[in-house]
Amino acid sequence: MAFGHQREDSRLILLREISQEGRIPRIDLAERTGISRATVTTITADLLRDGLIEEIPREDGAAGTRGRPRVDLKIAGAAHLVAGVKVSGSRISLVLMDFEGSQMAEHEVPLGAGRHSPEALAGYIGDAVAALAAKIGTKTAQISGVGVGLAGTIDAGAGAVHWSPSLNARNVDFAAMLTERMGVPTYLDNDANLVAMAEKTFGLGRGRSDFIVVTIEAGVGMGIILGGEIYRGTRGCGAEFGHTKVQLEGALCRCGQRGCLEAYVAEYALLREADTALGPDTSLSGQIARLLGAAEAGDPTAASIVSRAGRMFAMGLANIVNIFDPELIILAGEQMQFDYLYAEEVIAEMRKSIVQVDAAPPEVVIHKWGNLMWARGAAAYALEFVQERAAREGRVDAA
Repeated sequence: MAFGHQREDSRLILLREISQEGRIPRIDLAERTGISRATVTTITADLLRDGLIEEIPREDGAAGTRGRPRVDLKIAGAAHLVAGVKVSGSRISLVLMDFEGSQMAEHEVPLGAGRHSPEALAGYIGDAVAALAAKIGTKTAQISGVGVGLAGTIDAGAGAVHWSPSLNARNVDFAAMLTERMGVPTYLDNDANLVAMAEKTFGLGRGRSDFIVVTIEAGVGMGIILGGEIYRGTRGCGAEFGHTKVQLEGALCRCGQRGCLEAYVAEYALLREADTALGPDTSLSGQIARLLGAAEAGDPTAASIVSRAGRMFAMGLANIVNIFDPELIILAGEQMQFDYLYAEEVIAEMRKSIVQVDAAPPEVVIHKWGNLMWARGAAAYALEFVQERAAREGRVDAA
């Protein structure tokens, strides 16, 4: 039994090493993983038989023993399909990837404003995944795993949503509900964690084992990568940056508590302040633009609102640095109207508030990308689970 587990572990190690490298010869697999050449030869033969990897000619065209062409190993893209789903306040964004991580299709559908019942949201997601699969002429049942990112407090291990601005109920076994709805294994996580996964797999965090991603959208989130893995905390409630407290008995947050950072810098917080200062407007984006325009034009009330949001955000970033001392902080999101939070003045304010030592402060970089890239992170998350199943069971069926 122990040997069987060891073999499964070696299959997964080799599968992931091939996936990470793109294409790699057997001899390099042995050197990189520490697995003996004989074992690499045996296990890669199994993976080839299962259709999980394939051989391709070396790019240099060099010949091996007895004149045979040398070959590299790569992931067999056709072995599995995985989908990634990002649920935001106004739409559901999806991508479909093959087993190699290549994007096959993308899809977006509008989502009605407000909170939804778990059953209704599961239905919307299921319908969107079916439409995504149809774009390449297949069905949901042919997908091996679906990753879903939601804002809120998520227990990824249990697949449970403790609280989300997208749902009108708390403590929902949402991953199980989605799995039952679609008939496909579904893996749930906080959307900011999946942005961190996307940065690690495709983005600015690639090749880095320790970094922090701060997301700014309708709310404020954070994903932490430590030792190459997502850090979630013991209850799945870790890294709730938006709900750290910056003001005692302060502004009301949508989570129900007061004084959260998000209650000062998120778009709904600015909208609340703008309605008070400027009067109501018919659209959220129009009102935010109106507030920022008034601040730039010198309106003292608007300028005060924007300035306070920047100071609060700088305070929050400084707290992150003082607790974690990360090498890199990535500010990620697509909300272009939040440029004022990325301003050099805000970063300078953060640097003034961190512990001062005779070493450079953490690097802060900005990476603005859209919801489809967040969905790619969700797909990469699902891909890890599908790789584990494939290592354990061979070429698994999605059903």
